[in-house]
Amino acid sequence: MLSIKAHALQGLTGVHDPSTIVKDGDRYWIFATGQGIYSMSSTDLINWTPGPRAVFVNNAYPSWINTKVPGFQGNFWAPECFFMNGKFHLYYSCSTFGSKVSAIGLVTNVTLDPSSPNYRWVDQGEVISTSSNSSVNAIDPAVFRDANNNVWLSYGSFFGGLRTTQLNPATGKLLGTSEFSIANGDVEAAHIMRHGNFYYLFINRGACCRGANSTYFAQVGRSASPSGPFLDKNGVDLNNSGGTTVLNSSGRYIGPGHIGVFEEGGVSYVSHHYYDRDDNGVPKLGLANLTWDATDWPVISRDWVKPGRYEIANKNSGLVWDAWGCTGVSGQMIAQGTKSGLNCQQWDFTALGNGEYKITTALGGLAADVSGCSPDAGAKLQLFADNGLACQKFRIERANDGTLVFASVNGNRVVEVPFASTAVGIQLGLWDYNDCACQRWTLAAPGTLTATNTPALLTEVSIYPIPAIRGSFTVELGGKKTGGAVTVQIFNLQGRSVYQRKFAPQQSKVAVEAALAPGVYLVQVQQAGKLLNQKVTVE
Repeated sequence: MLSIKAHALQGLTGVHDPSTIVKDGDRYWIFATGQGIYSMSSTDLINWTPGPRAVFVNNAYPSWINTKVPGFQGNFWAPECFFMNGKFHLYYSCSTFGSKVSAIGLVTNVTLDPSSPNYRWVDQGEVISTSSNSSVNAIDPAVFRDANNNVWLSYGSFFGGLRTTQLNPATGKLLGTSEFSIANGDVEAAHIMRHGNFYYLFINRGACCRGANSTYFAQVGRSASPSGPFLDKNGVDLNNSGGTTVLNSSGRYIGPGHIGVFEEGGVSYVSHHYYDRDDNGVPKLGLANLTWDATDWPVISRDWVKPGRYEIANKNSGLVWDAWGCTGVSGQMIAQGTKSGLNCQQWDFTALGNGEYKITTALGGLAADVSGCSPDAGAKLQLFADNGLACQKFRIERANDGTLVFASVNGNRVVEVPFASTAVGIQLGLWDYNDCACQRWTLAAPGTLTATNTPALLTEVSIYPIPAIRGSFTVELGGKKTGGAVTVQIFNLQGRSVYQRKFAPQQSKVAVEAALAPGVYLVQVQQAGKLLNQKVTVE
C-alpha cells in the first residue's frame, strides 16, 4: 500500500462499471460488474466496503437468462439501481464478450440493507433482449426521470449505438415499442440526467477493459427533449460521432468510464471507474466533482477545492491549522491552534491536477510537508522548503457531510489530529482512515481572509532567555520606545490564558514574571495592532 499513491477514497474500492450511487437510509450503495452482481456501500462517500453477499447468491440467477443468452455463466455487467414505486429496481446486463445476444433483466427489493428482515431480491424477468440479427445490443442499462415524471431506460453499445425508451413506473418494464437512437459509433455506457432546461447524455468512446492500456473517455451532448437529438458544444449530433469530452485519461487515472451522477445537498458526485496506472491497471471507483459553466455545460473535475487562501478547521476540535510558533521557519510543526486571524493560520492551496494540492503557509510560503517524507502511521506534519516531492502533495476528497479528507500522496494515510485531541498545540500527523471527525476538515469561505482582516506581524521582537526559568523572560522591542502600549499574554497548550499584562508604551524592554510550571507555552505580544506569537519552553 505504501508504494501506491494516494487516491483518498479508502477501503476496497476495486470496481468496474459502477451503477449510479443510490442511497437507502444513511448508507450509499453502488452495484457493479461481477459474478452474481457485486455491490459496495459507504456511510460517508470516503470508505467503501463490499456487500456481504452477491445479489444472486451462489450463482442462483433466474433460469430464463440462459434461454435468452446461451453460454451465460453468471458474470453480470453494468447494473443500474433506481428507486421508484416504493422499491429499488436493479437492472442488469447478461451477455458474452463481442456478442449482440444479450438481455437486460430486472430484480426489485424494498430495502438495500442486507440485515433487514424485509431484504429480498425478487426476479421480475426480462426487460428487453437482443439477438445476433438485432440492430442494437441490450446491455448497459441506465434509468432517468424527465421533467414530466416519465421514466426512461437508455441502453446499448457500439453494436448499433445507444437507444432510449420509456418505462412503465408501475412495472419497471417497457411502456411501449417506441425507441429513439441517441448516439452512434464506438459508444457505450449511456447516462442521462436533467439540469435546467436540458437533458444531458454522457457516453463512453474508446476501448475499455485493457487495464492501463484502455482508451476509454467520457463525452457529453445535450437536448431539450429526453429523446434527443443530443448535440455537443459545436452542434454536432452524437448520432454523427459528436460529443464534447468531459473526462479523459490523466495521470494515474486511465480510461475513466461508466459515468453516473448522484446529487445531494446541492453537490453532484460523478461515480465512474478508472484503471489505476500506479497499481498495475486495476479498475477502481472514482468520485469526481460535477459543476456547470456559464453556458450550462457540465465540467467534471477531480478537484474539490478552488485554489486560494483558506483557514483549515478540524471538525472534531474546531481548532485550525497553525504554523506553530508563527515564525514560518523550516521544520516548524503544523499543529492545531485557537483561531486568531494570524497569517500563520492561513494556507494557500495550489491545484496540481487530479485532485492533488500543494498547501503552503501564508507566512513565508513554506510547504506543508510530512516529516522525513515518511508514509508511516504517526508521521508528523511540518513546514519545509517546497521540493515537489510526493510528501508535499495531498489528495483531497469530499465526504457526504461537506467536510474534506486529506491523504498524503506518499502512501494513502490521511491527515488527522492524533488521538482526536481537542488540545491546542497538538501536532498534526498521518493515520489510517477510520471515519474519525479528527480526520475531517473544513475550509473558510474564499475571499474572507484578506490582509485587512489579518493583524500585521510585529517584527524585530526578541524573547529571551529560552528556555525561561519559572516563566521569567524579557521581551525586547528592537529599541523602539514608541508605538503604543505593549500587551503580553501567555497561553498553555490547552489554549487557556495563564498570564496577561499591559506595559507602558515608553518601554523598549519588558520583564515578564509569570511563575509558570515547566512546559511549553505560547507567548503573544501585541502592539499598535501588530502581533507576534512565539512558542517558549519553561524550565
